[in-house]
Amino acid sequence: MSISAADVKKLRDKTGAGMMDCKKALVETDGDVEKAIEFLRKKGIASAQKRDSKDANEGAIMSYIHPGNRIGVMLELNCETDFVAKTNDFQQLARDLAMHIAAANPLAVERENIPAEIIEKEKEIYRAQVLNEGKPEKIVDKIVDGKIEKYIQEIVLYEQNFVKDTDKTVKEYLLEQSGKLGEKLSVRRFERYQLGEEL
Repeated sequence: MSISAADVKKLRDKTGAGMMDCKKALVETDGDVEKAIEFLRKKGIASAQKRDSKDANEGAIMSYIHPGNRIGVMLELNCETDFVAKTNDFQQLARDLAMHIAAANPLAVERENIPAEIIEKEKEIYRAQVLNEGKPEKIVDKIVDGKIEKYIQEIVLYEQNFVKDTDKTVKEYLLEQSGKLGEKLSVRRFERYQLGEEL
């Protein structure tokens, strides 16, 4: 049976689960939305989104030095309780996220954190490129908007494909782990250092 994108979106809006998880749940339940919600709840994924309104003030700061000692990351990962922060699963998640940051080099946690001047500068560059390619003026803005959207997905941590599971974004993976650990999880901030980079 074919599952439509609209069905996947509907389930995602109801549960907050990732696109791939929603699609899998719908396939497993022959497109039955209520059964798909139950399927996701059993996996602990659907309940994660409902925790979004809770405060996550506990957590840990994780440091990670990439082999070769040329790249280092410091990351603050938050959860709701000190108890969860001390679990092996939470510590491993923090380490995995720090490794992801070392490999994928994001600039911000969420798109709202990207300075406007960076986006404007990229827009100027893309616009010049598109005009140089001889594209008609009337479609230039649309092409530039598409390139900007792709650029944002490449530099925003939550929107990058997670290096250990490329079928999911970092945000989707975090929601999944939130379901497993039973608490809201969020990356508050990070810093990535690379040997010899300009200060």
